[in-house]
Amino acid sequence: MTEFHFGHIIYVCDGLKLLHFERQYSFMTKVSAGIVLYRNREGKIEFLLGHMGGPFWSRKDKGAWTIPKGEFDPEHEDAFEAAKREFEEETSFPVHGEFLELQPIKQKGGKIVYAWALEYDLDPAKMRSNLFEIEWPPRSGKLGTFREIDKWEWVDMAQAKNKIISAQISLLEQVIEMI
Repeated sequence: MTEFHFGHIIYVCDGLKLLHFERQYSFMTKVSAGIVLYRNREGKIEFLLGHMGGPFWSRKDKGAWTIPKGEFDPEHEDAFEAAKREFEEETSFPVHGEFLELQPIKQKGGKIVYAWALEYDLDPAKMRSNLFEIEWPPRSGKLGTFREIDKWEWVDMAQAKNKIISAQISLLEQVIEMI
């Protein structure tokens, strides 16, 4: 019996006869990890959201905000460690404290998001996101450099529901239920 790995598929053969094959979905499904930062202001819960950077999002508001998160490779990095790393990359601040693990969500495009909640207060004016490059304008041959997150805001639940990627609303609701 021989096992062949081709891309994301494993084939098990006996001579020329295929006995079994399986897809390795963990390699195919994109996964992200992030931190839902919240604070209590005079009895009102607020969440830290970031407006996605770059030219595609520059004129959008509804559905253009996100929790601080980023992709990771689950074969090589723990989701919780990735969430903390991504938070620091996107805000320029490390966070510490008692984290609450939330139930993962699946976004519209199929990406699975693992998240942890933390009560913590930071000043959005002091946050600086990491940079990325894309060809801009399209087909110009020129590279533009943009921040992954171009602005940060503390928002209450009603504001968040009008701004955040729709699938991420569930993460905020989980936080409200847990605290």
